[in-house]
Amino acid sequence: MVPHKSTIFAELKQTRPFHSRYQEAFLALLRTGAVAKRPIVKVVEAAGLSLAQYNVLRILRGSGAEGLPTLAIRERMIEEAAGITRLIDKLEAAGYVSRERTTPDRRLVLCRITKAGLTLLASLDAPVAEADEAVLSALDDDELDHLITLLDKIRAYDKVGVRG
Repeated sequence: MVPHKSTIFAELKQTRPFHSRYQEAFLALLRTGAVAKRPIVKVVEAAGLSLAQYNVLRILRGSGAEGLPTLAIRERMIEEAAGITRLIDKLEAAGYVSRERTTPDRRLVLCRITKAGLTLLASLDAPVAEADEAVLSALDDDELDHLITLLDKIRAYDKVGVRG
């Protein structure tokens, strides 16, 4: 089978060959992720949020009235967020998140989305869905299924502990 001729070489204005097909695929994946993220970033930044803050609000909306501890939010983030407390501080200052210490363990802080946070997310749902669709509209249903399967495979391989 002849390898697929990738466009990443030209996009990155590469002057030397990649070290390997793995490197080429990895850089293509990173570049694609960055390009795919741009339309969603535009939508959420227009609402005064970073993509990470938007992710926190979506996680909290999904957690329901029970809320979630800070570390549980961090574990569910799309991209790692070392500064999760700072993210939540900003969301709380904006009135989108509330925090409360639990009893009997006062060290545990539960975070919940506020009514204002829910309203903000509701206003972003349609534009974000449109951006998601626009980004992936070049793929048909079978290609989307295949892409999802391949991405699942990469993430599952990483979770086995074979890497890092």
